Amino acid sequence: MMYRNYYGRSPWRDLEQFQREMNRLFNTITPSRLRSATGYPAMNIWVNEESAIITAELPGIHVDDIDISIAGETLTLKGDRKPEDLPEGACCHRQERGYGAFTRAIELPFLVDAEKVEAVFNKGLLQMTLPRHEADKPKKIIVKTA
Repeated sequence: MMYRNYYGRSPWRDLEQFQREMNRLFNTITPSRLRSATGYPAMNIWVNEESAIITAELPGIHVDDIDISIAGETLTLKGDRKPEDLPEGACCHRQERGYGAFTRAIELPFLVDAEKVEAVFNKGLLQMTLPRHEADKPKKIIVKTA
């Protein structure tokens, strides 16, 4: 049975309209620099049976300010982006790029052989290759006939 409100419309339609209006209201009163992103840094993850490849965008970060660790099935990426040095007497007119410390933890779909992980940082892009641990790889079972 479909429920209708006093005006003959579905209450779900009214709820969706209310949500759109609230989103519009918050987007107009909250400056874009204060809105949170889904996660920083932006990451892509590709997986096959042998390994995972993860790329992370880290523009403006020095390689010495990146820390990667693996515990169980969790990869943790930490870093620190330093603020830009301004010339003497200059004042900031607009600042959209953030700075400061960050941490991002990703659950991996399998155990990783931490001893064989490779990480390469080039032009602001970090690429990590995480080989699957031998004990976690699927094993083919041979069926014998009787």
